[in-house]
Amino acid sequence: MSAIVADQEGSVRWLRLNRPDARNGIDAGLRDELSAALADADRDRDVRAIVVTGNGPDFCVGADLAATNGTVPYNQPDNPLDYRAPMLPYQDLFRQLWELETPVVSAVRGRVAGIGWLLALLADLVVASDTAKWTHVFTRRGMAPHAGDPFFLPRILPFHVLNEIALLGDTITSADLHRWGAVNRLVADAAVDETAAELAGRLAAGPTLSLGQARRLYRRSLVSDMTTAFAEEAAATAMLSATRDRAEGTAALLEGRRPKFTGHLSRLSRTDRAASRVVRFP
Repeated sequence: MSAIVADQEGSVRWLRLNRPDARNGIDAGLRDELSAALADADRDRDVRAIVVTGNGPDFCVGADLAATNGTVPYNQPDNPLDYRAPMLPYQDLFRQLWELETPVVSAVRGRVAGIGWLLALLADLVVASDTAKWTHVFTRRGMAPHAGDPFFLPRILPFHVLNEIALLGDTITSADLHRWGAVNRLVADAAVDETAAELAGRLAAGPTLSLGQARRLYRRSLVSDMTTAFAEEAAATAMLSATRDRAEGTAALLEGRRPKFTGHLSRLSRTDRAASRVVRFP
């Protein structure tokens, strides 16, 4: 049985964690399948938005501690320093999710624990059930936050809020995260998929390259200096200036109509660029 079920609905790729008996705990197999599925979706030009969710009642309860395939980082190595190596593929997975250029929506219900937080909150838009329960769990188990958690979560949650979550280890509700700005849509459990589909559909109808660059520029700004951020902004602006979606967006504004974006499949020809009066900057 595949640990990831991938479905295509129009231009939206749904990726469903498919280990419901393990509450969608992440073992090495699910981790690697998810990484491959994200890479495939990000390369596929027919995919203009991604939704990540879980089959069964729970979203993801983190790493599967019960896995016995030797790759979960809680087996006891001879040298304590060897605990570092099994972390690397999980760090790579969440770095990959952070660096995608295809916009991502997470659809969250049930339980979220451990590194399940990263899978949910690294999405661009988060839809969460009002009955979902979130437990950070690391300090409850005497562990340090890991798999990229200490890098990513301070960039998503307010500092003292994160301290409360991580140090006290209390169960948090989706309403709490919505109040703190980490959940975009707080909805009834039965409305999670519908709401996620609506948001993903809006993203998929947008100017794909532009959305990807916006996603990249905002996330890069959290780890770079002003000079670098300005240079990357200029490069993105130059690249987008040659796209049909850039011309269409401006033409629609001037003509008083809604734009009809095609995504990243087409660029203006040299002749079109020379004739166009709507792709100049600023």
